[in-house]
Amino acid sequence: MHDITKLFKALSEEVRLRILGLLIHGELCVCYLMAALNLPQSTVSRHLTYLVNAGWLEGERRGVWMYYRFSGKSDNLRRDLLAVLTTRLMEIPEVTRDHERLKEYLRTKPTSACG
Repeated sequence: MHDITKLFKALSEEVRLRILGLLIHGELCVCYLMAALNLPQSTVSRHLTYLVNAGWLEGERRGVWMYYRFSGKSDNLRRDLLAVLTTRLMEIPEVTRDHERLKEYLRTKPTSACG
């Protein structure tokens, strides 16, 4: 029961939902998440850690940067919730704006940026 509670608690914060909304289309580096969310690294990392600890995400270090994606853990509840999130998060205006900011950042990012 504790794991289920952690899974749902992770969804109770706007920034974490926005992060999940950005990761729906695939793995992203922390620097991309920072640019899309317009938030400092410390805030983004804190929420990423929460999502990792709750079992939603997994991270991988590549050089100095961390990349995050949805966890490979699979159970019926997590799969069902992920299906709902995948279809419904893009209906949230903030998530749509985050995607637009990410597209713009990727289009104009400096060559010294991560990734």
